[in-house]
Parts: sequence; C-alpha cells; structure tokens
Amino acid sequence: MGSSSEGSAPDPYTPGNGSTAYRVKHYDLTLDYKLASNRLSGRAVLTMAAHRELHQLELDLSGLRTTKVTSDTVRVRSFKERAGKLVVAFRDPVPDDAELRLDIRYEGNPAPISGTWGDVGWEELTDGVLVAGQPTGAPSWFPCNDHPSGKAAYRFTVTTDAGYRAVCNGVLVARIAKSSRTTWVYEQSEPMPTYLATVQIGRYDLVALNDPAQPAVGLPRHAGGGRGTGRPVPQYAAVPAALAHAAKAALGRHHEMMTAFEERFGPYPFPQYLLVVADDDLEIPLEAQTLSIIGRNHLDEGWEAQRLIAHELAHQWFGNAVTTARWQDIWLHEGFACYAEWLWSEASGATTAEAHARSTHQHLAREPQDLVIGDPGAADMFDDRVYKRGALALHALRTAVGDDAFFGLLHSWTAGYRFGSVTTPDFLAFVTRTLPGTDAEVLLGPWLHAAALPAL
Repeated sequence: MGSSSEGSAPDPYTPGNGSTAYRVKHYDLTLDYKLASNRLSGRAVLTMAAHRELHQLELDLSGLRTTKVTSDTVRVRSFKERAGKLVVAFRDPVPDDAELRLDIRYEGNPAPISGTWGDVGWEELTDGVLVAGQPTGAPSWFPCNDHPSGKAAYRFTVTTDAGYRAVCNGVLVARIAKSSRTTWVYEQSEPMPTYLATVQIGRYDLVALNDPAQPAVGLPRHAGGGRGTGRPVPQYAAVPAALAHAAKAALGRHHEMMTAFEERFGPYPFPQYLLVVADDDLEIPLEAQTLSIIGRNHLDEGWEAQRLIAHELAHQWFGNAVTTARWQDIWLHEGFACYAEWLWSEASGATTAEAHARSTHQHLAREPQDLVIGDPGAADMFDDRVYKRGALALHALRTAVGDDAFFGLLHSWTAGYRFGSVTTPDFLAFVTRTLPGTDAEVLLGPWLHAAALPAL
C-alpha cells in the first residue's frame, strides 16, 4: 500500500515503531492525571507534514484507548487501534508536502511497554510518576511518530493533584493552582525526538545548583543562561523536601561540571538544566532533553554516583542536541557520554582520562569480542561494551590528534549539527574534513566496525 504508511518503519532496530510517510512538526499535549487511580486523560494536537500522498497514516500508541480524532485541515473518515498503532484514515487523499493537523482524545491507565529492553515508558513510583522513554516508551503516554530522527517542538500542559510538581522538558511558562489540582505548562521549543519527551510527577521542591558566587536565579521560567549567552546556565534540582540537604551535598560541584563540559564541548545547548531526584531507588539514572532523572540512591559524592550524573549531563550535547538518526549508531550518544565521565574525572582533579582508558581497555580485553559497536544489533545496543569501547575510540582519536584539535572538533561537531540528526558516516566524514591529514576511517574504523578490540 504505497499510499499509506504501512511498510515504512524507519529503523530495523525498532521495526514496530515510527513511519517515514509523514513528519510531526509540533506536539501540543494536554494531560490530566489522577495519581491515586493512575488515570490519564489526554489530548494531543499534532501538526504534521506529509512526505507522500496519504490515504491513511499510523501513529504509535500503546495501552491507551482513543476516543475521538478530528481535524481542521483534513476530513477524517475513521480511526482504529491495532497492535500498538492508531490508524487514521482520510476521506480524501492528503497530497504530498501538505500540512495537516490531527486532534486526538485518548484515555486509560498508562503502563510501561515490555520488550527487548525491559519495561520502558510511563511508570508509577511509590508516590509519583517517572517516564523513561528510551528507546520505544513514548507511545505509552501519547500518540506519536516514534523514532529518534523525528524531531519536533512540544508544548506540555499537565494537570495533576495539588501538592505535586509536574516536570516536563523545556521551560515552565505557567503554573495555575486550584483547590485540589495544579496545572503546569512547559514549552520545549528546541527540536526533540519522542523518546526524550518526559513527564515527572512528585512532591518536589526546587533547589538552585548554580555556583554560590553567582546571583540566585528564580523559578525556571524563560530562564536566561545557556546557548552561548555568556551567562551561567540556570541549574536546579527538583527534590523531595526530606532529600534537599543530601541533594545539595551530592550535587555541590554540579556547576563546575557544567562549566567543564561547556569548555570541552561548546555552549550548553538549552536555556536551563534540571535534575529530578525521585524519592525511590532507581537502577540507573536517565536523561531527557533539558533534564535528567536520578534516584535517591544516587545522592552520593563518590565516583560511581558522580560519573552517572556527569554521563547524563553530557547527553544534553550528545544525544539530545545532536541525535543519532538511527539506533545502530547509538555509540554517538553513549560513547561520548561515557568519555565525558572520564573528562569530568580529569577536570575535577581525580583520575585522568588516560588512566581510565587503560583500565577500561584491560577490562574489555577480558570480555567477549563479538560485538561491532557501529552496528551492535537491537538486543545489544545498550551493552556496556558499546559505551566503553565508544569512549576508547574517542580517546584514541584524542591521543592521535592532540587536545587542541580534539576539543576543537567537539566544539565544531556540537555547533555544526546542533538540533540535527547524524550517523556514524557523518561523524567519520566530519573528522576527516575538520582535521586535515586525519583519515577517520583508518583511525576509528577498527574501533567501530570490527569485533576484535584494537590495541590502545
């Protein structure tokens, strides 16, 4: 069916998700959520552009019931749900390149989506909500075109119980409190893939993390740092009151971490940064665009917790601002974020990146060498070897070209592809083009395209 989106999934790693038949340019999500009953009522207004003539299109939506689909731009004939898809058919063909808008009402009890990578998506905490969308969890809470190459702008309007803070991507633009309910409105204007969209709900207070020597900044509403302004990036923690003291101690050097990464990667790409501290133990932290989520068990000043905090912050440059166009190239996110851990260790006066690289190489040499990190396969795309060997590839590049060239390259990479989508061939071509005399395929190819571990 060439006129529909069937058979047009964009990625073999996630063949059940996404469509190349159209692009979503803007998501306007209005959510009403009741914590006690885990009940979500949603309205999603999607502004889209057709990439071919469409008689119907498919959106990803899992576990929730669609009650109504209307449009002010096209005539909707019908809608139906099947196998994690919302299929919307049109009375008249939608021409190639046409802009269309769909207004979708839906409801239900959101739950994580189980699959290859465990449970991903909307998850109930002991007292609140956490959304961990990577890689295919977004359809657990809103209808979407779920693929990392599909970047869009967002507006989130979340109404929930009074006494709870809702945290979403972007900047807070409104907060409307009524007797038993509070509405939070966020604007995420920089393009963002669906897997990074998030809602966090908890009994959170806001704590500023900026350098105490800097003037205090207020509520993060159109906050004014970051993105090359020359002003400090506003940094906050959303934290349960009982954990505020522990959070201030564990995150006491966060402003130094931000400064170190801006020096090495270029200006922080968004207006602000927020760390959400869940009042639960979490197995691993996770990042979303403009924020990260850690558990109360990560409030520790030791290396293991600090490296994870650094890792998630680095994803704002590598993964969020510059995003892989296909999941096979996830080393472009994870290898860079892992290397950022070593860079923070070095910048903070602890172990050097060279020492981390040596010990990591020794460890990997004892592991099975049966994984090609430039195309690890869907089941292994979050394998620790993808992270560590990706970091080693970057250290090998740094060693070969020197610090000035290497960090200059990272600045140029994050600036040149900011808010765009990239592949491994893009990065290799960029290295060769940016550093004359460097053949990136010769230097990095063995790390990325062969199973055997190269010598360091």
